[in-house]
Amino acid sequence: MAKTSEHKTNVMRILEQRKISYTAHSYAHEEGVPVDGVTVAERMGQNPGQVFKTLVARGASKAYYVFDVPVAKSLDLKKAARAVGEKSIEMIPVREITALTGYVRGGCSPIGMKKQFPTVLDATALAYETIVVSGGKIGTQVELSPRDLLHLVRGTAADITVDA
Repeated sequence: MAKTSEHKTNVMRILEQRKISYTAHSYAHEEGVPVDGVTVAERMGQNPGQVFKTLVARGASKAYYVFDVPVAKSLDLKKAARAVGEKSIEMIPVREITALTGYVRGGCSPIGMKKQFPTVLDATALAYETIVVSGGKIGTQVELSPRDLLHLVRGTAADITVDA
């Protein structure tokens, strides 16, 4: 288990409870100033292909889904809909993120949301030994095995991206 500074997030507590090995990372950010994922990867010295952003969408059925994609890519809505068996999906409005997930925009993690939604990880993650996802707050990331992540969130992997 990785030991972190005194600022352990709920994501880290969940990983430790489940005995999932991870490494905590932090990056410099200015309070209230959003930072895009590629910049986050650069600030941490990480390959942008291994750093994943967490996106939340709603299907035509009104069900919610979580998609994790590399920060330099975009979610392909048609591929994502197929991956979850929906006719179509749309991104949720930013104003709904906190109420739905418990996380703020820019700090949304697939781990530890208020409710566990069906989660799909872009298949490119499986080519890496470890990937990086949000640690549950802006400025904090966790690095872990993509297989451990999938097991933890009971997720699946699929081709769900398009180059940004």
